[in-house]
Amino acid sequence: MIAGSYQLLKKSTRCKARLGKVYTTRGIIDTPVFMPVGTQGSVKSVSTEQLKDAKAQIILANSYHIYLRPGLEIIKKAGGIQKFNSWNGPMLTDSGGFQIFSLNNFRKIKDDGVEFKSHIDGSKHFLSPEISMQIQKTIGADIIMCFDECTPYPATYDYAKNSMLLSLQWAKRCKEEFYKDEAHLTQALFGIIQGSVFEDLRKESALKMREIDFPGYAIGGVSVGESKEEMLKVVEATVPYLPEDKARYLMGVGMPEDIWESVERGIDMFDCVIPTRNGRNGQAFTSYGKLNIKNGEFKEDFTPLDSECDCQACRGYTKAYINHLFRSQEILALTLLSLHNIHFMIKLTDKIKKALESDTFFEAKKDFFEKYYSKKGAL
Repeated sequence: MIAGSYQLLKKSTRCKARLGKVYTTRGIIDTPVFMPVGTQGSVKSVSTEQLKDAKAQIILANSYHIYLRPGLEIIKKAGGIQKFNSWNGPMLTDSGGFQIFSLNNFRKIKDDGVEFKSHIDGSKHFLSPEISMQIQKTIGADIIMCFDECTPYPATYDYAKNSMLLSLQWAKRCKEEFYKDEAHLTQALFGIIQGSVFEDLRKESALKMREIDFPGYAIGGVSVGESKEEMLKVVEATVPYLPEDKARYLMGVGMPEDIWESVERGIDMFDCVIPTRNGRNGQAFTSYGKLNIKNGEFKEDFTPLDSECDCQACRGYTKAYINHLFRSQEILALTLLSLHNIHFMIKLTDKIKKALESDTFFEAKKDFFEKYYSKKGAL
């Protein structure tokens, strides 16, 4: 199979939800899939062994951060990112476009690329589509992303259109640079669709991105301040123009409700920092809703975070103990909640896959949310 190729296994008879596989040289990814985010090559506070125990299929790293620290020379000497971080499984790298977008006053966008200042030491750098490809090929992830401009929200129609057209120009340059050597034999380059919340721009971006032709397509420029309703409208406006035989990736989206709604609309791949970020701040996702483990009522609660979860945190520790860890500022608390939330998201996509296999997606969705919003555990 070609690196990054997608196999459609089954579609729901009642919506656009689908079951599939993405093929990489380091393993097959069953979709729908949630991808834990390891921005600096590490999922914060969670080891690669713990990620494997949680049955994570693929993790992310960000080329912007890896490029700045530890630097490409060290990654090259290590033999690539997977050997450097001991993951040895499928990985995806973002191009750095979103991170540069978030720098705001520290970057200058031009037709040929972006000038920016490092958030670490203020040093000046320049990133172009060609340089982004060179960086990501050196890092060595299995799936890499085109360099794009992540359109801010809100944006005027004219700004969004110019931004979308610039991303299309850059996508062509990315593909040309990517195929200059044999990287495509082991890596896959995905295109990124932009257009803000404007449906005609999303359609135009999707159709023109298809003409360039990539093994997979991402919907970018979402989860940047727009409402969930606007985000879902973007998905609905884009998916009909994406090929059925290619993977569809919704970038930066990964709350439980977002995954159900987006899978229903035809999305295959998700990533989000929220499960680990919120975990580090004391929030746990459970079958009965979200809870804040730092609340005083858990001081003497000797039950697991989630009675229906079999993760390391729920198998071995109680709410009372984890509450104590947070109050004592013990680092183990961050690990346990981050790991639990990752496990929860992966189990969620497993539930969705099983429902798609039996064509009971809407029944499973209804059962999930009846419990999740029952308030039994949401505090």
